[in-house]
Amino acid sequence: MKLAPLGDRVVLKQLVAEETTTSGIILTGQTKEKPQQAEIVAVGPGGMVDGKEIKMEVKVGDQVIYSKYAGTEVKLGEEEYIIVKQSDILAIIQ
Repeated sequence: MKLAPLGDRVVLKQLVAEETTTSGIILTGQTKEKPQQAEIVAVGPGGMVDGKEIKMEVKVGDQVIYSKYAGTEVKLGEEEYIIVKQSDILAIIQ
């Protein structure tokens, strides 16, 4: 199966959370904070969304930072994805 986002939506695959802090403290399951960094795995076509022309500025393979509470988490098979609007992406990591 494959996810094909509609409109200005983007499918993200979250990057792996850090296991230790910079000072060397090992984090357990509950104390690990989900990273806000992800890789784009699918991009919607853009076009007219809510009466406004939307041009997609991201592409598959980009690594991005997105809003902390944005999107919808989806599990497809064994993989977990997050579907967000393009406007919820804050920056592209270059």
